[in-house]
Amino acid sequence: MNNKFGRLAKPYIIWLYIFAVAPAIVMSFLIFTDMEGLDLANLKMTLDNFSQLGEKSTLIAFKNSFLLSVITTAISIVLGYLVAYKLFRSNFKNKFLILVILILPMWSNILLRTEALANIMESNNIVTTFLNKIFNSNITFPQLRGTYFSVVFGLVVTYVPFMIMPIYNSLEKIDRSVEEAALDLGLTEMQKFWKVILPMSSKGIITGSIMVFLPSLSGFAIPKILGSGNIVMIGNVIEELFNNMNYNIGSLLAMIILVVILFSITIVNKVDKEGEMLL
Repeated sequence: MNNKFGRLAKPYIIWLYIFAVAPAIVMSFLIFTDMEGLDLANLKMTLDNFSQLGEKSTLIAFKNSFLLSVITTAISIVLGYLVAYKLFRSNFKNKFLILVILILPMWSNILLRTEALANIMESNNIVTTFLNKIFNSNITFPQLRGTYFSVVFGLVVTYVPFMIMPIYNSLEKIDRSVEEAALDLGLTEMQKFWKVILPMSSKGIITGSIMVFLPSLSGFAIPKILGSGNIVMIGNVIEELFNNMNYNIGSLLAMIILVVILFSITIVNKVDKEGEMLL
């Protein structure tokens, strides 16, 4: 059986090497070169590309990325835990159906969802247009698009399901007899939550945090659409560099993000070795 599953995994391994490992090797090489586009005729080896890391624009992009990613992760932990815990304590017969409904928006294209949010955050949006036609008025909403709030809101709405799933799975794996024992030992319901349930669901929180933090850190579509160019994150800088065929600096910044991702994956593997929080 293991050999059969091993054969099934071979196409994926080949795909991984071609579209993940090979580009990473190429980018690692480009970091130490100076050339226009991919013109190998004028290739020069250099370390000057690393000076870009000290540029003010790059530092601002990294600052925005880490700050907004941390805020998004913190908000997602609170909202995700509340939803997961409420579902965990509910009497629904088919909780899996509720989870499917929660993650259903993720099945649609992320660009379409982001564009829809962008429209709603305009002062004159589809909602105001509808209300004005009904009541023959001139209702307007505050202009939210292009603000830090709009970017964080978009990131939370998009990635909070990644927090709900692992937290709910970790809660479901808590033995009910442990809770009963805690109450028998004299703990109140609040004490039981803080001293028993929360620590035992910490794996789900850590896994969910990394699953929210990484795409929030490296993505460029949401800050580009909802930020309207006012909020620049590192993903936007990398996209612009590659669009302008500045592959050297773009590869350097992309590899830094890749290192952060690999480090985070290592943490997940240590915390959740069998991947049980994702099942």
